[in-house]
Amino acid sequence: MANTTQSDSVRKLQRTLYRAAKADPTRRFHALYDKIYRRDVLEGAWEQVRRNRGAGGIDGVTIQAVEQYGVTRLLDELEQDLRQGTLRFQPAKRVYIPKPGTNEQRPLAIPTVRDRIVQAATKIVLEPIFEADFLPCSYGFRPGRSTHDALQVLIDEAWGGRRWVVETDVASCFEEIPHSGLERCLEARISDQSTLKLLRAMLRVGVMEAGTVERRVGGTPQGGVISPLLANVYLHRVDEAWEREGTGVLARYADDLVVLCTSREEAEAALALLRRIMRDLGLELKDSKTRIVHLEEGGDGLDFLGFHHRWVRARLQRTVTFLARWPSSKAMKRARARLRELTDTREAWRSISDVIAAINRFLRGWMGYFRYGNSAKAFREIWRYAVRRVSRLIARQHSRTLRWGRALARCEIVTPTFGLADPVGVVVPPRPNKQRRRKS
Repeated sequence: MANTTQSDSVRKLQRTLYRAAKADPTRRFHALYDKIYRRDVLEGAWEQVRRNRGAGGIDGVTIQAVEQYGVTRLLDELEQDLRQGTLRFQPAKRVYIPKPGTNEQRPLAIPTVRDRIVQAATKIVLEPIFEADFLPCSYGFRPGRSTHDALQVLIDEAWGGRRWVVETDVASCFEEIPHSGLERCLEARISDQSTLKLLRAMLRVGVMEAGTVERRVGGTPQGGVISPLLANVYLHRVDEAWEREGTGVLARYADDLVVLCTSREEAEAALALLRRIMRDLGLELKDSKTRIVHLEEGGDGLDFLGFHHRWVRARLQRTVTFLARWPSSKAMKRARARLRELTDTREAWRSISDVIAAINRFLRGWMGYFRYGNSAKAFREIWRYAVRRVSRLIARQHSRTLRWGRALARCEIVTPTFGLADPVGVVVPPRPNKQRRRKS
């Protein structure tokens, strides 16, 4: 009951801030800092950080270590440091993860658990204020909005005749956002100097790599709890400029963008405008991912938010053409890589029931995302690949042939205990003009 009461009080605070910001688009909030170290806000922030898990920062302190240290004790310390203005952020830890489907590495900056809690508390307080300003064309990292809402825009607009699509993303967006411009965006809504000082400290704390701390004049490095919100605050200027000057329909998910137009000329004008807007903001479009695609039968498709989108003809009603989508080649490649990892020969010591349980957890999550598309064929391919991988693992465990493993796998897979997640009947084909959530 106590946790429910605390979450209710946080939601009430957020609703109050949202309504105040919505009622007066020019209002600058001057009394926010004391709300960041409110106990219910800090406890809500801790719950967010705990749920997201994640590795420790440069101090090596993990979520488990905090729980052993004492959550109440840590929150008491953070509350006191914030109240007295003695909080000091530590540099984030630089790590690199592979970009799916490429040979590139994506840089992440992992703050300490303590700093993540403070970032989450700050986000709880600031998010409703900026949510009141954000426009309907923005979908990424926003409460009540999802990738599928952005994907529905493509279905609706393509069905309505906008079949020339500008496909692009912002080059190194999280690393290149200039602090000076971002701070001006924050100051447009916040006049509380203590809160602004806290935000500047978050931005300028730097990143540690190979024992050296690098401090830059730009960037909200990926890995921080508050980074997606800060990126949206800055990229809101793109949405505003597009609303004033743009041609075509913009759908932006964080730094991934598509613009749907009615002609090549309109698409070329839209791309030129996007380049100018980004240049004015100190950003650039990524040339390797920027192109204009014409959605037509037999033509090229485009990849957006994990799906490949292509204009096709219906198999049964041959007079009907429509925009179909299914998992992109990169998404399929990532799925196969994950299945190989789960069925690697190094996992041969595990029982087959444990391996299949792990596979099912992955398949249900993967299919849960891609089921909203024309994904039946892709699902069958991935399911068959999983069967082959399980067969190989069974054969390895018993030092038998692959043929023997396949035969046993079929027996195992059809039983309720060891059955792989069934892809049959889970697909929900998208439909044009389906009601999607809109910003109130």
